Amino acid sequence: MGQFAVKYADAQGTVHNQAHNAASEQEIRERLSRQGFLVYTVSAKDGSNSLLAGIGIGGKKKLDVEKFLIFNQQFSTLIRAGLPILKSLDLLAERLTDAKLKPYIDAVREEVKRGVLLSDAFRGQEIFPKIYVTSIMAGEKSGSLVEVLDRYVTYQKLALGVRKKVLVSLMYPSVLIVLVIVLVLFLITYVVPSFATLYSAMSAQLPAITVWLIAIGTTAKDYVVVGIGALAGLAALFTWWSRGEAAQESIDRFKIRIPVFGDIWIKYQVAQFSRVLGTLLTGGIPLVQGLETAAGSLGTPLLRKTLNQAGKMVREGQPLSGSLSATGIFPALSVDMIEVGESTGALPQMLTSVAEFYEEDVNTKMTAVMSLIEPAIMVFMGIFVAFVLIALYLPIFSLADNIR
Repeated sequence: MGQFAVKYADAQGTVHNQAHNAASEQEIRERLSRQGFLVYTVSAKDGSNSLLAGIGIGGKKKLDVEKFLIFNQQFSTLIRAGLPILKSLDLLAERLTDAKLKPYIDAVREEVKRGVLLSDAFRGQEIFPKIYVTSIMAGEKSGSLVEVLDRYVTYQKLALGVRKKVLVSLMYPSVLIVLVIVLVLFLITYVVPSFATLYSAMSAQLPAITVWLIAIGTTAKDYVVVGIGALAGLAALFTWWSRGEAAQESIDRFKIRIPVFGDIWIKYQVAQFSRVLGTLLTGGIPLVQGLETAAGSLGTPLLRKTLNQAGKMVREGQPLSGSLSATGIFPALSVDMIEVGESTGALPQMLTSVAEFYEEDVNTKMTAVMSLIEPAIMVFMGIFVAFVLIALYLPIFSLADNIR
């Protein structure tokens, strides 16, 4: 007998968190299901069976999202062709494109052989996305597993597409910034000290701007290793500090306050949330459970906390739009669109529209901002190089005038 932490909802929609003793997770699920409860999560007290938050990545275990997408496309095709689930898993386990995924699929196959539900088998591996496990559970209950898998594949394709667009937009400016930093370090720590040695040998009278630049250059050359070490230490300290939930929430609040980028960041998160919740509702998941899963799929503690508060208000009978508006974080337009979806009975479709609108908005704004950042970096590089050249060559011009 082991002790498990169980989260479930009763017939009135009230969510309970309790500890139960049982021989296995499956026993607890069957017991509570017979009593009419909706079970959300069951995890061992030692945390070994806890679900991972986010889009399928957590702890030391990594899930290749693109290869997992290929697996689900093949899985859906085989089931649609009429093959039993177990036979489909047998075929896929032998032909996986991701070798790291094979042990988990083999474990799922063994669990299904023993009579465990497919969703429970995936949940027990603790590497698969929470939205995926919840969607599979909805497909099992409604008898539409193929449709659920297809919706998940569609969602994942769109999410990957948006993420790739954002990364591509950031790639070129990031390369430019690295090159500028390298150029600045080269000029300050190598070129400037070389000119300092030359002018020291000539005993030349130097302008104030040259004296100032040489002082910076010689100091930087002497302490460049110490400076790099200090920066590395600060980066390691920041990484250690940022692992805490409170620290991550503080970082999220700082992101929101950044001009332009804060607005883009929050809209991207809203688009992700709307896409996940719309997919879950379309698959037949109840709103409260869908909110919990959508909150867990976001990688930002601030948004998770906000959505947990909104979920509590929804359980108390408040509309989703009003609950999101009360958080003060969601954009007014998204709240208005969700309110229209609630009033017309088309909330899943409206959430999809919200996701599409903000994904397009994020893409447009990122393109516009990046198009401004690139020339700004080039202008800064040009001004800095011109400043260094003028400061270093000004004494030479003065010496030439004196000679004449």
